[in-house]
Amino acid sequence: MTQRPGQPQTRRSDHTDEVHGRTIADPYRWLEDPDAAETKDWVDRQNAWTEQHLHALPGREWFAATMEQIVLQPRAGVPFCRGGHWFVSRNDGQQDQDVWFIADSLNDLEAGGEVIIDPNTFSADGSDSVAFLTASENGRWLTYGISRGGSDWTEFVLVDLTTRTVVADEPAVRGKFTVATWVDDSSYVYQDFPEVTRAEGTNTAALGHAHLRRHVLGRPQDEDEVIIELPEEPETTFYPTVSHDRAWLVIPLFIGTEKSNRVWVMPISGGAEGVELGELIKVLDTNDASYSFVRSTGSALVFATDLDAPNERVVSVSLSAFVRSGRPEFTELVAETEDAVQEVAACGDEIVVVRLRDVSPVVQRYGMDGQDRGSIALPEGSVTMIDGDVDRATWTIGLSTVTRPQQAHVVEGGVARPLRLVAAGTFTPPEITVSRQHATSADGTRVPYFLITRADHDHSAPHPTLLYGYGGFMIPVQADYRPIWPGWLAAGGVLAIANLRGGGEFGTDWYDQGRRAQKQNVFDDFIAVGDHLVSTGVTDHDQLAIFGRSNGGLLVGATMTQRPDLAAVALPGVGVLDLLRFHLFTGGRAWKSDYGDPDVAEDFEVALAYSPLHNIRPGTRYPATLVTTGDHDDRVVPLHSHKFTAELQHAQAGPAPVLTRIEVATGHGHGKPQRKVAAEFADVLSFAAHHTGLEVTQR
Repeated sequence: MTQRPGQPQTRRSDHTDEVHGRTIADPYRWLEDPDAAETKDWVDRQNAWTEQHLHALPGREWFAATMEQIVLQPRAGVPFCRGGHWFVSRNDGQQDQDVWFIADSLNDLEAGGEVIIDPNTFSADGSDSVAFLTASENGRWLTYGISRGGSDWTEFVLVDLTTRTVVADEPAVRGKFTVATWVDDSSYVYQDFPEVTRAEGTNTAALGHAHLRRHVLGRPQDEDEVIIELPEEPETTFYPTVSHDRAWLVIPLFIGTEKSNRVWVMPISGGAEGVELGELIKVLDTNDASYSFVRSTGSALVFATDLDAPNERVVSVSLSAFVRSGRPEFTELVAETEDAVQEVAACGDEIVVVRLRDVSPVVQRYGMDGQDRGSIALPEGSVTMIDGDVDRATWTIGLSTVTRPQQAHVVEGGVARPLRLVAAGTFTPPEITVSRQHATSADGTRVPYFLITRADHDHSAPHPTLLYGYGGFMIPVQADYRPIWPGWLAAGGVLAIANLRGGGEFGTDWYDQGRRAQKQNVFDDFIAVGDHLVSTGVTDHDQLAIFGRSNGGLLVGATMTQRPDLAAVALPGVGVLDLLRFHLFTGGRAWKSDYGDPDVAEDFEVALAYSPLHNIRPGTRYPATLVTTGDHDDRVVPLHSHKFTAELQHAQAGPAPVLTRIEVATGHGHGKPQRKVAAEFADVLSFAAHHTGLEVTQR
């Protein structure tokens, strides 16, 4: 083990746990308490040590200037219509948080609109952000959620849209992993975790079981009616929506982050004087498949589902038939194809389906009778979102590429045109070439990846390469925009984006092959891509950096502990790194869908085999490592990164540094002030460039 001069010392305790007959050492258990004076002192000392290293990097100044130019450029979101109003977020390039605008028409919004929410006024340091916004059906009320310092907890704010002013609805409603879903013009439903103290700041307490509540304006939250309470199902969460005809409250129920779910509905009756919610109808009451609500049509509900269709299809379920027979009857509207479905939306009298064809989107239109009405001609890019409504023929769609941020388009009559919502930025991204490559994983599975280079790239010799992956929770990884990509490419680096099992690129079967007992496949896939980049001469091990965030941070941690020779640099961001205790903090137990349950002996053994924290071996030469996290991250709490950093610093036998960059007053990523985003990415890239040999001072 090598102690680098000046590296902070971390106290090791003799703490152990007896778990399923095994003795598990946890010498840094004390780092789990974010409010302890010793933890805060450790954070300060680690940040100072990291800053000393980063300050000396020759490329830091270049990356800082470049990332500011990339991140701090004008941008806009995708417009959407609610309650008869059009909304969009904009940023002039100098604002920490995006500003929300409102208008009565899309044309008026494109021309400018009116500011309705400016989160830059929420806090002096720009760390508070808007987590969601929803409007009542009559267009009178707007509710938005404020996230403080990047927390997943949100404080609901009520706005009277007739006067454009905030209205007192005290005390403020607070929730987590939820939005305000308006049922009528004076009430909304939301998800609540009543057992957890909703204190501001970092909170590591495990969430209790969720309630679905109905809030009536002017009523204190503790008097809100509980619509659904399932104390015997502590991991069940609700994501309600109201059908387009306002006749049904549709309530999908999920167990943690499982992709299969139930769907219950409640009839909505009444009118201007107020509405009533009827008795629950448990129309889809087994977790046999995923069901994503699309729209209502008469007495039927339309869903995208992977029931008997791993790549998903679109079906309708007759509620009247269910009431008569007591069992759901499915009518297929859009059949499954060989391409996985990314998204399904109701747009006018059409169903719009976005499919991934070799992880590139194809947007197809269908009539309500299932007839194919043709595809939408769009520029190349990944689909970021679609917003439509059954009562509106016009709908919007967002597209991005590796080097160009999201661009909103409006679709009318099957024809798309780009919307001009902000002025053009001053940063000119490099011209790039994107190709598809394939590696072979340990079990023989072909693993595709995107290989991206500058158009003027010299292919005659290996180059510093950044390899990115995620591989979890059925989330597809596309060749889409992240500000860090154009920064690396502009410096002359090569980028590889891997499509690993566990993601959603190729449907449910691809996902199932990369979770729970099959999770090792994800790491094998990533390692295979890294080795393929070396064997094909794209890079070599001394010029390879591996990067991922959240579940991707776990990916990097597991890869570097299993194959410390694979890469010269490891960049685990906000990662799940202690797989034996992840389920004990905040919403971590929801992740059992992918990681299993450590309280179950069989799952514990699977997790122990790859848990990055528990597979660090003293005396091993590990790559140069920069661990990043936020001190207010209450999704993947920072203790994961803290303990991993301390253990890796203790074990490191090679000369490469092990550093951690702990951002203050930020969370898992959402709502991070833009200057902090630029600064973090600049540090990550300058660290990767220096330790892979990428020369940027002459570019």
